[in-house]
Amino acid sequence: MNLLTLTEIRREAQNGAVPARVHVQVEAVTAKTQRDGKPYCELALADACDRMTLRVWNDHPTYKSCSAFTTESFIELTGDFRVHPQYGLEADKWMVRPLSEQEKKELLEGRADLRAKQASHWEFILQSIGTIVDRRLRALSETFVNKWGDRFRRAAAARKYHHARRGGLVEHTAQMMRIARAIAP
Repeated sequence: MNLLTLTEIRREAQNGAVPARVHVQVEAVTAKTQRDGKPYCELALADACDRMTLRVWNDHPTYKSCSAFTTESFIELTGDFRVHPQYGLEADKWMVRPLSEQEKKELLEGRADLRAKQASHWEFILQSIGTIVDRRLRALSETFVNKWGDRFRRAAAARKYHHARRGGLVEHTAQMMRIARAIAP
C-alpha cells in the first residue's frame, strides 16, 4: 500500500475507496457513547496538511490501545479510505501501528519540498531581521528567534482554517515581511 498524505487520500477517495497508509499524530482522544449506550472513542488525527476523525468502536480489536492514545502518539493508519458525505474521510478495514522515531521525525518535519520552502522563508526572515535599522527592535527580534525560533518554525498558522500545516506561521510571517518591504517608503 502506498504511503500518502491525508490530502492525497481525500482527493483520491472522491472516486471510491482507496487502499493506503498515512502517518499521523493523534491530536485528541475523546471517549463517547452511542445512542444504545455502547462506548467508542473518537481520535482526531492530523498530518502536516490535513486532519480526519477516526471512530473506534468498542468491538474493534484495537479499541483499548486506541483509547489509551495521547497527543504524544504518532501512528501509521492503514486501511481502505473513503469520503462519507456527512462524516468526511473515513477508514474501513483499518489497523494502526506506532511510528518509529525516524518516521515520527519525518512526519514532524514535513515533505522535502515543504522543508525546502520553509527553510527559504526562514532565511528570508533572518535576513530581514538583520536589516532592521532600529537597534532595539532588531535586538528584540534576534532575541525572539534565538529563544523561540525552533517552536516558531514548527508552529502552524490559522490551524483550524486554511493553513493547517506545521511551519505555516513562518510562511505567513515571510509573506507579511515581503509586503511590508514592498510598501515601505
